[in-house]
Amino acid sequence: MRKAFKYRLYPTQPQVKDLERTLELCRGLYNAALQERRDAYKKAGKSVGLYQQKRYLPQIREELPQYKRVHSQVLQDVLHRVDKAFQDFFRRLKAKKGKAGYPRFKGKGRYDSFTFPQAYETGVKPQDGGRRVLLKVFP
Repeated sequence: MRKAFKYRLYPTQPQVKDLERTLELCRGLYNAALQERRDAYKKAGKSVGLYQQKRYLPQIREELPQYKRVHSQVLQDVLHRVDKAFQDFFRRLKAKKGKAGYPRFKGKGRYDSFTFPQAYETGVKPQDGGRRVLLKVFP
């Protein structure tokens, strides 16, 4: 069973900037992963899968220093979202009900959340009986 918690955050100004930077980096990764899948199919007729894209995350973090500050599980979840968008697209194609809706690129302001799959261990820790949350966006 999976448990989910949603917290209302009241971040400080530096935390707001960190959150916005994280969202922008996640949006960039989402669009790059989507573009990679589109190009691979158009140019070579081959599909790129989730685990192929996940293998490149350490290389991306090494070459682009701004991604080193984003938790690895957050970046992995971005790739899961791209994969889910394609799975849903192919499911709708197979069902043949209306338009299938090819996955779209995310514009500025259209990527508004990120996920810590193991929140307590990685980035969010409740304090004061759950009234406050310690948010650790960047390591």
